Amino acid sequence: MPWKDVNAMDQRIQFITDWLRKTHTVSDLCALYGISRKSGYKWIDRYLREGPDWVLDRSHAARVIANKTPLEVEQALMQMRAVHPTWGARKLLHQVGLQQPALMLPHESTVCDMLKRNGLIMAKPRRRAIGHPGRPSSVVSCPNDSWSADFKGQFRLGDASYSYPLTVTDNYSRYLLECKGLTGTLLEPTKAVFTRLFKERGLPRRIKTDNGSPFAAATLGRLSQLSVWWLRLGILPELSEPGKPQQNGRHERMHRTLKAEATKPPGANAVAQQRKFNVFRQEYNEVRPHEALEMRTPAQVHQASPRQMPSRLPEMVYPDRFEVRYVSANGGIRWRKQWVNVSSALVGQHVGLEVVDDGLLDVYFGVMKLGRLHERHMRIEDHMGRFRRCA
Repeated sequence: MPWKDVNAMDQRIQFITDWLRKTHTVSDLCALYGISRKSGYKWIDRYLREGPDWVLDRSHAARVIANKTPLEVEQALMQMRAVHPTWGARKLLHQVGLQQPALMLPHESTVCDMLKRNGLIMAKPRRRAIGHPGRPSSVVSCPNDSWSADFKGQFRLGDASYSYPLTVTDNYSRYLLECKGLTGTLLEPTKAVFTRLFKERGLPRRIKTDNGSPFAAATLGRLSQLSVWWLRLGILPELSEPGKPQQNGRHERMHRTLKAEATKPPGANAVAQQRKFNVFRQEYNEVRPHEALEMRTPAQVHQASPRQMPSRLPEMVYPDRFEVRYVSANGGIRWRKQWVNVSSALVGQHVGLEVVDDGLLDVYFGVMKLGRLHERHMRIEDHMGRFRRCA
């Protein structure tokens, strides 16, 4: 019987059959079947110990895994994941370690494998890194140095109405200052939210937003009525470039978490949805650890601003070298006995003009430079080099 004409299981059966016949020595049988004497004696030993089932293939996997994660540890991690379904391995390890410090926790990569094995995360294809095309964000060195604000985007509630979540975060501490479901992006409701925030938390130095309403408008300096109010309070508006949400990446990342945890499924109505927003905000600030904060929570880092909201809106003050002009109801100012269009957003405000050269004056609203007035044309050039008419 040629060895190569049969499969491995048949070979083992035939080997034992010939051995039981006692017609050959073990050495001769091993030579006949082309196996080592060690393998031959191993097969005989397995036959004597296990009987007919000895011919079945055995798994080569280790019977005992030396560093296998204990069941109680895996259960603790999976239970934490059930409570926080969007948390990754690092946050799960941190929180379980805080709650059960006696457990010997595995490495982060082991927890990732555990989540994959339980079907809780899917492997994502790697994307090639693309260089950041936008301008760098301002340096943030302490709480309230910079806030970010945005509307998450409307979504439909159970009663067919729409919710427009207004979110405000502190860029240093990641503290979610507000998550308020509004019925639209109108000025007055938005201003009411910021009024309450400023009274409770104080004033930031800057607020970063996108170019949408009511944060910006198609006017000189992209000023809106909301940003004019901020400037009167001593807050500098910062706008990301159009079409580049990555310039406000921290805030956009928070929105991804908000969408996953507080809008799916949506609330039955506005009241129910606001309850979901409130629960999310409390957990985000006080429970969820942040890697950028060395696994601390935003509440452990954030503090209120020492700059209090004034009881009366202060007037703009300009240096003595500035010429100050009042913006009339038509959005313009009088200069050299002529009308110069400025901005409809600045109606009722005072702007400052600083001479920089013959026939050239820079136009300011507070600390914000709006553009450059060319006396030859009696028009203002914006930061893009365009001569704008009043809007």
